[in-house]
Amino acid sequence: MTEVIVVGGGPAGLSAALTLGRAHRRTLVLDSGQGRNAPADAVHNFFTRDGTPPAEVRSIAREQLTAYPTVEVRDAEAVSAERLADGEGFVVRQADGTEERAKRLLMAGGLVDHLPAIGGVEALWGHSVFHCPYCHGFESSGKPIAVIGGEPDRIRLALHLSRFSGDVVLCTDGPAEIPPPLADALREAGVAVRAERVTRFEATGDKLEAVAFAEGDPIPRDAAFVRSTWTQRSPLPGQLGCATFPDNTVEISEFHQTSVPGVYAAGDMARRATVPIPLAAVVAAAASGTVAASVLDQDLIGDDFGLPNPFAPKEK
Repeated sequence: MTEVIVVGGGPAGLSAALTLGRAHRRTLVLDSGQGRNAPADAVHNFFTRDGTPPAEVRSIAREQLTAYPTVEVRDAEAVSAERLADGEGFVVRQADGTEERAKRLLMAGGLVDHLPAIGGVEALWGHSVFHCPYCHGFESSGKPIAVIGGEPDRIRLALHLSRFSGDVVLCTDGPAEIPPPLADALREAGVAVRAERVTRFEATGDKLEAVAFAEGDPIPRDAAFVRSTWTQRSPLPGQLGCATFPDNTVEISEFHQTSVPGVYAAGDMARRATVPIPLAAVVAAAASGTVAASVLDQDLIGDDFGLPNPFAPKEK
């Protein structure tokens, strides 16, 4: 039996593995190779790695893990997990049928984005159609930008992006009731509004050229921001019975503990109740992996030496 199985080889999982390796914990990372940010041209807002392609960030992380002999990174997909009959750990099955056992699990499998039903969006995702102003807003500075949707958070995003460009259009994708204070704010910020249904993104290759509507003329745009929905990439949270939120993210404590004892979660797949949406930034995912692994290590120290766990969940 290994000590920790980390499910997911993205920023959260690899960062967790680094912390566990430095703590001399026998750790197995199962990496399906399916990263949420794989379509993106570059990772941004990650100091020392700003502008680096996602695959290169992962490659550097995996290379650095080779210095820690207790860590194994395996290219394999975890398809199921359950608690052992004696309650002293977990068994994880891989796609090829191989089983591995561990005292603790750290889930970092990430989320899968489901894009809006707009023609052409898939080819542009991560290149000129985005979701996060902190990840990709700066690269859109000074360019014609579209924000798709008429909900309050879309209006807020359009106002936010007016700091980046003097040419921002809010495409509400159908009639939207914009409260007068927000309509005034949009007007004062110079954000135009188009209320027709958005039908497709016109592009050459992965470069957006225009937003087309069911009625009226297209508008030339170089970048667009859309809202995605998401589901868990891994089936393990559901199989293990982890508590989740309506947006499909796993509920965790401030110490990255799930509702299932011995199971931790890190990265954008999980969030605290006080955080309204999962944080998608790579640097945030990496930080969460470090915190989760440190708390998990302290949990195991309690097992090793019969000591109380300083991070034990408080009884309600």
